[in-house]
Amino acid sequence: MKKLMAIAVLGTLGAAAQAQTQSVQELQTALAQAQKAAADAQFAAKQAQDALVQVQQAMAAHDSHAVADNGAPGHTAATTGAATASDETGRQSDPLGASSAGSAGLVYRRGGDLVRLYGLIDLSMSRKTNADAAGHTQNDMSVAWFSGNRWGLEGEHLLPDTGGLKAIFKLESEFELPTGDMDTPGTLFNRDAWLGLESPTLGKLTFGRQNTLAREFSKIYGDAYGSAGVTYDEGGYTNNNNFKQFIFYSGSATGTRYDKGIVWKKSYGKLMAGLAYQVGGEPGNNREATTKSIALAYNGGDLNVSGFYNTAVVSDFTHTSWSIGGNYKIGMVRLNTGYVHYTAEQPAALGDRHDNAYTISAKFAPGGHFDYELGWQTMNATNAAVNGGGYVLNAYADTSAAKKTATGKRKTWYGSVFYHFDKRTELYLASDYLNTDGSYKASQAHGADSQFELATGLRFRF
Repeated sequence: MKKLMAIAVLGTLGAAAQAQTQSVQELQTALAQAQKAAADAQFAAKQAQDALVQVQQAMAAHDSHAVADNGAPGHTAATTGAATASDETGRQSDPLGASSAGSAGLVYRRGGDLVRLYGLIDLSMSRKTNADAAGHTQNDMSVAWFSGNRWGLEGEHLLPDTGGLKAIFKLESEFELPTGDMDTPGTLFNRDAWLGLESPTLGKLTFGRQNTLAREFSKIYGDAYGSAGVTYDEGGYTNNNNFKQFIFYSGSATGTRYDKGIVWKKSYGKLMAGLAYQVGGEPGNNREATTKSIALAYNGGDLNVSGFYNTAVVSDFTHTSWSIGGNYKIGMVRLNTGYVHYTAEQPAALGDRHDNAYTISAKFAPGGHFDYELGWQTMNATNAAVNGGGYVLNAYADTSAAKKTATGKRKTWYGSVFYHFDKRTELYLASDYLNTDGSYKASQAHGADSQFELATGLRFRF
């Protein structure tokens, strides 16, 4: 800056010396030009300094972020004003997600605006038995075992004169690494596409495609990989494996995510409350394709408890589930357990379906590079509608065309080992064993009563 000012001054002196043989008007013109040059130089220096500050802020944000799920990506506690709920390893709150807590991504921050580009890549090699109706074993580069491959954009804008109210958004797309295909053909942002508002007073209010509220509150006990507490961030549950099926009890009229969803979450100290409504929008039938949910959680640190009540209308049949569960930390071990009761209306000739499901899991994180997970779940279905192939329909699936039912149990054991190179990159070895009894048939096992899966993979967040 001093050099730039000195150049300007010397220019002014030179112009003045030359002006000795010029008129007063010429002298004034030269002086004005020199002053403008000095002002331009000062403005350029200010722009360069602002750019340097932005680079430094982005680098600092990248270095300071801790690793997390669901989810999944989402707003960090730092940007939402909510308390961070990290697991016992001190890594990310959702160890399988690509949330802001997990990776800074590419961040642009200016004043009250923030936009972030982020992603998660999960490469899986797998082996499974009974991979077709003939009972063959399959070795494959499969769809991501733990978390769907994704990229996304999220951001916020501080609204002036509102006491801290921010406009927030999220757009997230899932793809399949082995082929590069969209996870949902023809749908770019199949994971998230929402706009909302957030403040310490309001909480977080979002509109559009997003996780169901029941999913967000049950993720703390649904399997061994979710966050310890319920936060404003999205996440929870694993991806392409047999023990994923527990997630469907947290569903909606459109699967485990809402289309046209309205979700509100609010933190009250250690309590987190939530309400959600899915807009149906069918002409002449305002019940069809709607979902209503209410949820409450207690984030106590070592002890965390949550529950939900959820109901949806699918083809004019009502589906309802309620659940309670939680987790407790004992030293380096976190224990998770939960219960779900589910009922579904079906054609009158079949009668209603009733399920009782249970899950228990544990995560052992001794420190260092390794952690270990082990879990079990059972889904006990009574009079559950089956599809044309005789396979039991998932919870919240359309039962209107069903002709037959089945009764039995679906039981799954699973386990995994993770080696974390750092907060963004890790290797894993995982397996599960599925077993069904009674007349319960799982589509994944193609009519067989059991299936064994083994997978190894590499995961990277950016």
